Amino acid sequence: MTQSIIFTLIGVFLITAFTNVLGTLKTILISKKIMNPVYILVFVDAMIFATVVAKMTSSKGIHFTIAYALGKTMGVFIGGKFEERLALGILEVDVFLKDKNKMIQIAEKLREAGYTVNNFLARGMNGDRRYKVEVVIKRKEFKVLEDIMDTCGVHNPTLKIKNLNKVNGKITTTRIKTV
Repeated sequence: MTQSIIFTLIGVFLITAFTNVLGTLKTILISKKIMNPVYILVFVDAMIFATVVAKMTSSKGIHFTIAYALGKTMGVFIGGKFEERLALGILEVDVFLKDKNKMIQIAEKLREAGYTVNNFLARGMNGDRRYKVEVVIKRKEFKVLEDIMDTCGVHNPTLKIKNLNKVNGKITTTRIKTV
């Protein structure tokens, strides 16, 4: 295998990984209904794809196919990590507790941080009393909620987490102050 083929294989690997990262971003943006950047991503991805396919079809040997497949795999991995860091979106989180005082404590700390919070008396399985804290929070700030629960001595509570497309009205989805 010549040096130019090795460099070409590395190029195919890196370019394919990059296009998969673009594909992941495109999927995230479409799911969040953020369309304008998607058009540019699709155009760039199509240009790269056409170039790579032309190279793949004109090459001989399985090593180009393997470089392409490994690049796709690496791109999915990097795209997933990138998506975790972006953490776009809004969550509605319901925290269910048995202890009324802990429920009040968590709700008040969330309000102090600037979040809109509702709390309720609920009935759990078999009609047992449970207390529910409902908060709408940006996905990237979910760690704030976890830290508040940890501060209040609540570990591994029952959580119901829903993804929201948008929120209207007087609901605050991000903290106003640092906790």
